[in-house]
Amino acid sequence: MSGPQCCSHPPVLNPSSGSGHVEKFGGLDSYVTGSPHSKLAILFLSDIFGFQAPNLRKFADKVAAAGYFVVVPDFFYGDPFVLADDGSFDRLPVWLKDHSPEKGFEDAKLVIEALKSKGVSAIGAAGFCWGAKVAVELGKHDHDFIHAGVLLHPAFTTVDDIKEVKVPIAILGAEFDHITPPEVLKQWEEVLIAKTEIKSYVKIFPEVEHGWTTRYNVEDEKSFKSAEEAHQDLLEWFSNHVK
Repeated sequence: MSGPQCCSHPPVLNPSSGSGHVEKFGGLDSYVTGSPHSKLAILFLSDIFGFQAPNLRKFADKVAAAGYFVVVPDFFYGDPFVLADDGSFDRLPVWLKDHSPEKGFEDAKLVIEALKSKGVSAIGAAGFCWGAKVAVELGKHDHDFIHAGVLLHPAFTTVDDIKEVKVPIAILGAEFDHITPPEVLKQWEEVLIAKTEIKSYVKIFPEVEHGWTTRYNVEDEKSFKSAEEAHQDLLEWFSNHVK
C-alpha cells in the first residue's frame, strides 16, 4: 500500500511557512489559518511528511481565503517521516507502527471536538496520501465527524473502506500512481456510483504522479497547473457540501 512514490519528492519543511500560525488545537500542535470566527472548517490531513510542508500550508491558506477556518494538525508529534541519508525509505514500516492512520483517526476526532466546541457547524476533511485513510475513517460515520471529504492521491485505503463511506466524497488521483493506480480508482468509482445515497466524484489527472497536489515543482508548469486544477476542484466540492 505504500512505497517509493509515497516518499518521492519530499518537501523541505519550514516551520514558519504560510500566512497562518501554529497553536495547540484539540491537544495537537496545529497550523491554523483563516477566520477563527468562521462556522465552516476544513481539516487538512497531511501526508507522511507532516504539517510543516510549505506547499501544504500554501494550499491551506488558499482554502482559508475562500472563507473557511483551516486546521492542519501535527499528527506525528514532531516526528514526520524522514528519508535515510541515502534517500531510501526502508524505515517507513517501522515509522508507520508509531504513526498509523488509525491513530491519526483517534487524534482527528479530538480536533473535530475542539472545532465543534468553538461553534463550527460544518466540517470538511482533505486527506493527502496517508491522510486520505484518516479522512475515509472520518467519513464512515454519517455527519458525526465530517460533512464531506476529499481524498488526494490516497494511500492505505481499500475498496472496502470506500464501501463504508457515508458522506459526500471526491477522489482526486494521478495517472502515474503505483500506490492507488487508475484501475483501482475506477473500481472505487463503480462502488460509489452504486451508493446513490451519497454524492461522489472521481477524477484522474493525466501525466502527473502520486503526491502532485502538494509536492509539485513550481518550475514544472504542467504539474503546477494540474495541482492548481485539483485545488480548485477541492474548493468547489467543499463549497457544495460544507455549508
